[in-house]
Amino acid sequence: MESTEIIHIGELFQEYTKYQYFFSPSEMSQGIAVPEAEKPIPSATHVATLPDLAKLFPDRTKNLFDILKERRSRRDYSDQPITLGQLALLLWSMQGVIESGYGYSLRTSPSAGARHPLETYLNLNRVEGQTPGLYRYLPFDHQLARLSDDKQISHRLATACLGQNIFNTCAVSFIWTAVIQRSRWKYQQRAYRYIYLDAGHVCQNLYLACEALGLGCCAVAAFDDDEMNKILDIDGKEEFVIYLATVGRL
Repeated sequence: MESTEIIHIGELFQEYTKYQYFFSPSEMSQGIAVPEAEKPIPSATHVATLPDLAKLFPDRTKNLFDILKERRSRRDYSDQPITLGQLALLLWSMQGVIESGYGYSLRTSPSAGARHPLETYLNLNRVEGQTPGLYRYLPFDHQLARLSDDKQISHRLATACLGQNIFNTCAVSFIWTAVIQRSRWKYQQRAYRYIYLDAGHVCQNLYLACEALGLGCCAVAAFDDDEMNKILDIDGKEEFVIYLATVGRL
């Protein structure tokens, strides 16, 4: 790509993801099979079922409008762990499945065309009863799959996020990736617009859930893309990191 094009890559992206540049029908309209709604996990992966949500919903001590008014990005965390129940509520608030079928799902956050291309990875530093390490959330079964117990993950995340030490001090950090084919199947190149909207919805739900539970949350968009993809062992093309957040006790 010419340097003059790179300088204006944002404008080119905005222009050439307009519907007028779609020259062929989408894979959906061609009858091509619906992409898998969730990444499979290797058979030997340790999977833990999260606590029953029906027993976790807190008393409604704050109304939604108070939560919206008080929502802030909070970067200073105590060294106390969060509970597994709190983690379960945060994950459900972000990506909880309400209804599913025929390759689609309705969840606690909206997604263009109900495609839900995001995967939620999380690095546990201090969660009661859980081994620290890298995990992935399995929303259809409300489970955690442990991917790695590498004790250097927090440090690597901080380095990849341009030296932001909150990845070392938080109780848990969340990393959202996009599996682009889930959305591209229906929306072609315009899917690249929608994944960032979806990430915003998910992260705002996390902020509001944290505020309701008295936890601190801070979104992070400054990161080295290639290094982040390397940490998660993903290809950076068909699946790539698009957003992060940290959470901890105040």
